[in-house]
Amino acid sequence: MPIAFTYTLIVLLFITSILLTLLILLHRGKGGGMSSMFGGGVTSSLAGSSVAEKNLDRYTVLVGIVWFACIVGLGLWLRVTQSGG
Repeated sequence: MPIAFTYTLIVLLFITSILLTLLILLHRGKGGGMSSMFGGGVTSSLAGSSVAEKNLDRYTVLVGIVWFACIVGLGLWLRVTQSGG
């Protein structure tokens, strides 16, 4: 595999790691965790979730899949280079 492919995967992994962290932090807390310990559980939750929350869920899953694919791709590349291929 060309070395440019590896650098592309590393840059994509770095970007998706930052995006995944930010997207996870944007999610609303469901209570019972650290957020409720510091007063985050005081607010009442609405019965349904909004379109923005559903889109945030979709984007988080999409970025998570891309992040996982980068991890698997780098692992396969490492296996190929270690075996001498």
